Amino acid sequence: MRQAAKKIRGKGSVSATTVTIDARGVHYKELNRHIRSLAVEGGERFEVVNVFGQRFFGTNLWGVENRNNIRILVRGTPGSDLGAFMDGPEIEVRGNVQDATGNTMNSGRIIIHGNAGDVLGYGMRGGEIFVRGNVGYRVGIHMKEYRDMVPTIVIGGTTQDFFGEYMAGGRVIVLNRFFSECSESRQSFFIGTGMHGGSIFVRGEVNPERLGAEVGVEEPDVEEYGLIRHFVDSYCRHFDVREAEARILREDRFYRLCAKSARPYGKLYAY
Repeated sequence: MRQAAKKIRGKGSVSATTVTIDARGVHYKELNRHIRSLAVEGGERFEVVNVFGQRFFGTNLWGVENRNNIRILVRGTPGSDLGAFMDGPEIEVRGNVQDATGNTMNSGRIIIHGNAGDVLGYGMRGGEIFVRGNVGYRVGIHMKEYRDMVPTIVIGGTTQDFFGEYMAGGRVIVLNRFFSECSESRQSFFIGTGMHGGSIFVRGEVNPERLGAEVGVEEPDVEEYGLIRHFVDSYCRHFDVREAEARILREDRFYRLCAKSARPYGKLYAY
C-alpha cells in the first residue's frame, strides 16, 4: 500500500494533511484497518485511489475520537455496504457504488457522483446520502427516524421497483433530473409498499397505479417545500449543477407520498 503523504503522527491530533492510499489489489480488510489506524493517530483527510470493489468503507470508524471530522474521498467503484453503520464521517465517491450503501447508517454524509445499486439506505437511522444519478431496487427500505434523527436521501435521477418499501421514517427526495419531461415511464412500480412512516417527495406527476396500496399522495406544505429547497440546494452544490437548472429544480412542483396508516398490516396479527 503506497502512502503519498507523510504519515500522520500524534494520537488524537488534528491534521489537515491529506493521506493518499493506493487500494489497487489490497483486500478490503487490510484497507479498512489501515484507514482506521491512521484515523486513530489523528488523520482526518484521506484520498483512496484505484478502488475496485473493496467493501465496508467507513464501517470500522466507530469509537474513533475525531470521526465527525473525517473526510474520505474515494476514486473508483467501492463494493457493497459502503458506510454501513457509519456514525459521523463524510465519504465522497467519484464514481458509482454497489449495493447496500448506507446500510443502517447512523450519522454523517455520503456523496455519490455516479449511480447507486440496490437497497441504498437500508434501515438508515440518520445522516444524509446524495446520489447524482439513478438508484436501484428497494431503496429506502425500512428507513426510520427518532426525534431529531431524520435520515435523508436525495436522488438526482430515478428509482427502480419497491422504492420506499416498509419505510417507517425519514425522507427521500427524487428529482427525476435527467428527464426533459416527468413522464410516468420513469416511475418504478410498487412504490411505498408496506410504508407506515416517513415522506417521499417526488418532482413531477405521480401515477397512482404505481403506488403501493398503503400510500397516499399530498401536496407538500410551505414548511416541506422549504425543506425540499434546502436539500435541492445542497444537491446542486455537491454536484456543481448550473444555477439556471438549480432554480428550476427549486421551483418545480413536488408531490409528497406518505403512509395512509401507521399500522397497515394490523389485521394480519393477533394483537
